[in-house]
Amino acid sequence: MANPRGAAPPFLHPRLRRLLRSPISRCAWLLLAFAALLLLYSLRQVARVDLRRPDPPRQVSSDKLWASNGYGYHACVTPTSRYTVPRESDHYMTVRSNGGLNQMRTGICDMVAVARLVNATLVIPQLDKRSFWQDTSTFKDIFDEPHFIKALEGDVHIVSDLPQSLQSVPRARKHFTSWSSASYYEELKELWKDHKVVHIPKSDSRLANSRLPIDIQRLRCRCLYQALRFSDPIEDLGKKLVERLRSRGKFIALHLRYEKDMLAFTGCTYGLSDSEANELRLMRERTGHWKLKDINSTEQRSEGNCPLTPKEVGIFLRAMGYPESTWIYLAAGEIYGGEKYISKLRLYFPNLVSKEALATKEELEKFDNHASQVAALDYIISVESDVFVPSHSGNMAKAVEGHRRFLGHRKTITPDRRGLVELFNLLEKGELMEGLKLSSLVTEMHKYRQGAPRKRYGSLPGSKGKARLRTEESFYENPLPECICLTGKH
Repeated sequence: MANPRGAAPPFLHPRLRRLLRSPISRCAWLLLAFAALLLLYSLRQVARVDLRRPDPPRQVSSDKLWASNGYGYHACVTPTSRYTVPRESDHYMTVRSNGGLNQMRTGICDMVAVARLVNATLVIPQLDKRSFWQDTSTFKDIFDEPHFIKALEGDVHIVSDLPQSLQSVPRARKHFTSWSSASYYEELKELWKDHKVVHIPKSDSRLANSRLPIDIQRLRCRCLYQALRFSDPIEDLGKKLVERLRSRGKFIALHLRYEKDMLAFTGCTYGLSDSEANELRLMRERTGHWKLKDINSTEQRSEGNCPLTPKEVGIFLRAMGYPESTWIYLAAGEIYGGEKYISKLRLYFPNLVSKEALATKEELEKFDNHASQVAALDYIISVESDVFVPSHSGNMAKAVEGHRRFLGHRKTITPDRRGLVELFNLLEKGELMEGLKLSSLVTEMHKYRQGAPRKRYGSLPGSKGKARLRTEESFYENPLPECICLTGKH
């Protein structure tokens, strides 16, 4: 027989059944049940907040978070008294710059220095239209060509195109050796004895990072930081976006290299699904010029060769003391996995913005399908940010860091990815928690990784031959001591 509505359950003790029939008791039980449900809900909410939005691990002074210190160092790119105006030359050098935006930028400035070394007239370089980005932009679309030619007129003769009389003459084609010395190019002057025009099909890393004449090194700096200015449309919008960010307060520019091509190239699949990892593997196998195909993702990550994930960046910056309210500009292309992974960073820093959020649709329309021009906007904002943080070391990260050093050692925090992975693994195992202990470990680990003045690193111990040259720190990542001097020393 069904239990009448409102009656006490028949299996209870008779005394309890009589007690529950009382209206007052019934009301008390209902209140007690409601209070228990409310307590349970509150505990779940607390647990959720603790898990998803950790409290700031410690209070750090604003000065420590944002201030940079050049310790009296400043840019010094004036030529020495031995430097002379270039001689007139009827020998021409044509160049095809290869790679993405910053690989092309540094390569162009290497070619300017090479033209000076061989006393050749440089024809405005052609830009790479066949790389991963498939960008059809010309030199004048990205750079201020008249300014480039004018700014370097005391260093190298530069022309927009070959004279009509030389348009159809046979050209020598020469692949310059990577990381070459000045003496190497002295010997190559012989090329122009038999040819009026020499074509250079690749421009990146054609000059050594060190052991070059100081005037050649300073020419590279004048080229990159003064002459190779972006075109007016890019400069104008870049400055507007910087102003819009500054109106909100101090901000971090985060170069989040969590894009599909980077993850596929490095073989980094930590935190991804099986289908995503397989998609990246197929992309790597199908990209012919990527030499490494079989990559152990776990080893890559433990050796610090993987870009930090969005969530790891969030943990890192909070451990460094940046509060949840910090504004972060996302200097990046399309993030792999989109909001699925970006949301994990936004849980730590809700004030996360991109160029698409800062600019109007109309302002960005002119840059559609021109990845290098869009990357130039990110470059401008990254150089002008209060703090710059790259999640992986690449051409843009190195170029921005070097430019910020040149401008007074603006604060640049370079994550120790190898050391951080060890801490992240402890977090994952539950052997370490987000909070004061983690914050202490992270800040100590990065005490000397915040862009303070230092001389450029040499090659890795034990490296020989080309490996010795390849493992040196990039000149454009840190142009000290040639282009950065102590006050009173030149």
